[in-house]
Amino acid sequence: MQEDIITSVLNGNDTLAIMPTGGGKSICFQVPALAKDGICLVVTPLIALMKDQVQKLKEKGILALAIHSGMPFPEVKKTLENALHGNYKFLYVSPERLQTNFFKEYLPALPLNLIAVDEAHCISQWGYDFRPAYLTIADIRKEKPGVPVLALTATATAIVQKDICDKLEFKHQQVFKLSYERPNLSYSVLNVEVKINKLLEIVQKVGGCGIVYCRNRKRTKEVAALLQLHNISADYYHAGLTHEQRNEKQDKWLNDTTRIMVCTNAFGMGIDKPDVRLVVHVDIPECLESYYQEAGRAGRDGKKSYAVLLYHEKDINELQKLPEIKFPSLAEIKKVYQSLVNYLQLPSGSGEDMYFDFSMQEFVAAFKLAPLTALYALKALEQDGLLTYNEQVFLPSTVVFTCSKTSLQEFEENYPAAEQYIKILLRSYGGIFDAPVPINEKELARMLKVEVSTFKKALLKLEQKNIISYQPQKDKPQVQFLYKRPGAENLSIDLQHYHERKNALILQVTSIINYVKDTAVCHAKIIANYFGDITAKDCGICDNCLSKKRKENITKKEFSQLELQIISTLQKSPATVKELIQQLSINEEQKLWKIIDHLVGENIISMGEDNSGKLYIKKMGQDKNPARF
Repeated sequence: MQEDIITSVLNGNDTLAIMPTGGGKSICFQVPALAKDGICLVVTPLIALMKDQVQKLKEKGILALAIHSGMPFPEVKKTLENALHGNYKFLYVSPERLQTNFFKEYLPALPLNLIAVDEAHCISQWGYDFRPAYLTIADIRKEKPGVPVLALTATATAIVQKDICDKLEFKHQQVFKLSYERPNLSYSVLNVEVKINKLLEIVQKVGGCGIVYCRNRKRTKEVAALLQLHNISADYYHAGLTHEQRNEKQDKWLNDTTRIMVCTNAFGMGIDKPDVRLVVHVDIPECLESYYQEAGRAGRDGKKSYAVLLYHEKDINELQKLPEIKFPSLAEIKKVYQSLVNYLQLPSGSGEDMYFDFSMQEFVAAFKLAPLTALYALKALEQDGLLTYNEQVFLPSTVVFTCSKTSLQEFEENYPAAEQYIKILLRSYGGIFDAPVPINEKELARMLKVEVSTFKKALLKLEQKNIISYQPQKDKPQVQFLYKRPGAENLSIDLQHYHERKNALILQVTSIINYVKDTAVCHAKIIANYFGDITAKDCGICDNCLSKKRKENITKKEFSQLELQIISTLQKSPATVKELIQQLSINEEQKLWKIIDHLVGENIISMGEDNSGKLYIKKMGQDKNPARF
């Protein structure tokens, strides 16, 4: 379907493409953008994906840029200048950046040829990951009315599809939907008492690398440790780790040094590893959208792979309580907000576009708040567009020379030991006298053959001597206020939309509980139907399909024997199905029903008219096939 999507975009149509995880969405905007003059604006919330795609494009000789939340102002300015005047073909931007006045100043002059919106379900309040910043994309359309939009997502129900088209103000729209069926991916749902035992059994049976998803950070570490005890190469990953730790763990897994990654949903977005054989969820995700995306990271190479969900009954009960937890009352939100501005010591009317280091653990302890209430209150404020709370923001170290070149020369003469550090900075980074430049201390230390700690100490000394301004990297969670912060008494949120989102979550929770509890319908078909793909057929390889096959798998000899036994029993006296099962000692009821259906169809037996539920042998005069006896 890639060619059809590309053709639609080249014809100037607003286009919505719904393609599964790993389905090749990037090609759909990269090809038309390269075929046309100008630059393609790619809106994506995934910083890791942004950096990965920019790097891969550069490796192919294609110039690309990225602007994301957390970048220092001078770097943003330089990037936009390059987009304006350089021969660049792609500008990746996080949705939050679209709202800044600085970006809006440059927008009219940017020669856009296409606006690509990745993870487009984020624009819909009915989607599972609604982000208010996405709503500002429509403002770009007003500034660039002739530029087509390509919206891309792996997960969108019918209502979300309509909402995407409406919110992006589509005209001459084309919608392309790739089937949700994954013929190589086998889905299973297992109700187990001890999850770790079952997980061990699965990991030992299925070869190749895998991902194990857990709901919380503590659990990732525990499960990884238990796997390691059984000599399984495993590691854990969550948003609370440092940027360096996350990169190191991710690289080891990508390079197959680590076989199993135990993680929260912070892992996997934008990671391209086609040979994942196994994805196990040891906790139930809150919606089918999340589950489909996460399970879909298995088997992108088309080879047989497995998606397994482990649960027990208490998980269902906890999931049913989730809407009340995720949507605290307005009074609770106001209390958390007031605590937040006190924690940050932020006066009323200040804070616009400012970042603050933020420790959730310290925050809830200092103000005696329930951790989940605090988290979801912040999420409510984020979804209402007041602030952003980002656990994975990465602000690189920056350096700018603050002295004159004459003063620098005098300093080097007086402090010759500092010369090598000054020279390496000047040689490695252009424009370092004009604006703060992102630096890599590890790489610079390697070039000088010194310890990283030694290099950092040298930079701090240079700052103390007023030679440079050095900002070490920030790798802590960040809170950013998007506007001047209001007083708590004036804080308001859109309660109608808030309650609508809560109702949407209730429906999502109900849908995944139905998926978990259904032991009859094909699991792949349930997922496809949920997303509106009503043409999907039974996959034949999920647990429910295999169970059905086993029940239906009856030999001719077994069929004939049971058929004679049923007829012989009913000739003695009528009986219900339950009585037949007891009298014939049949373990698999499905087989019995298969033969009963056959005998009814052959007009040999019938259900009595006395409402007793008993089966009768038909009288010979009524039998159309007496030779059967």
